[in-house]
Amino acid sequence: MAESENHWEREVVQKVLLATVKEQRLARRWGIFFKSLLVIFVVFSILSASGWLSDNGLDVGGKHTALVNLKGTIASNEVNADDIIEGLTAAFHDKDTQGVILRINSPGGSPVQAGQIYDAMLRLRKQHPDIPLYVVVDDLCASGGYYVAVAADRIYVNKASLVGSIGVLMDGFGFTGTMDKLGVERRLLTAGANKGFLDPFSPVNPKQQAYAQTMLEEIHQQFIQAVRDGRGARLKETPEMFSGLVWTGATSVKLGLADGFGSVDDVARDVIHAKKLVDYTPQNGLADRLTRKIGMTLANNVNPLAWAGMSLH
Repeated sequence: MAESENHWEREVVQKVLLATVKEQRLARRWGIFFKSLLVIFVVFSILSASGWLSDNGLDVGGKHTALVNLKGTIASNEVNADDIIEGLTAAFHDKDTQGVILRINSPGGSPVQAGQIYDAMLRLRKQHPDIPLYVVVDDLCASGGYYVAVAADRIYVNKASLVGSIGVLMDGFGFTGTMDKLGVERRLLTAGANKGFLDPFSPVNPKQQAYAQTMLEEIHQQFIQAVRDGRGARLKETPEMFSGLVWTGATSVKLGLADGFGSVDDVARDVIHAKKLVDYTPQNGLADRLTRKIGMTLANNVNPLAWAGMSLH
């Protein structure tokens, strides 16, 4: 009887031990599985960040039309010149690129960023004369967006697109009346008579205001010259063309601000004759966007012109 009970106890202990061993093996397998997933995720993230998993870093194979998207406000912390130029450069350098399309949907933005993209487009066209560069407009191609567009060989729009706004603005706020009502006194100390240039908490200085207007006119003339150089004899100038007005796509074609109607697919298929599209737009991660945003915020805190907001809008 005692021997039978001992035998039963040994069987129970063995079963428990076997079950424990199985659970440990299963736990190790799941641990290996999740660790492998983690390694794959890290490797994928590194490759993606370095561009190996994008069309920019791979041989896409076959003749194609290269696409770069410019969408949003043109600024150093948003749609910036570095990213657009990077995408355009990669597109032109691909041996299978038959033509490049820059798709624009932008209200404008920084004249500096727009000017850098404009210059890069002219340079790439000169370096690669056999590869055409076209702009296709979605909803909006205004101000700084149009500044960029005129560097292309041709501009295609939709009949309802909004095009133009060839002008420059500097906007801001004045709080002196509000401060008087609240009994707040502005105490501004500067070394340099114009260091507090256009300070929103101080009364308007007529000399500074006149100087700012001179700067705006200078940048406006640069914009106008870029449009004339880019559009050439196609441009049908009117007294209001450079006044800051916008026109529909249909009217912009009549004025010579654009060349015709077409979408990205239309231009790739019927103009470039390479309907396969490859997107060369650089994709920035969340960390990059946050870094740029923080950097821009810090720059604005020490930049007296940040209050003025000069832009091609």
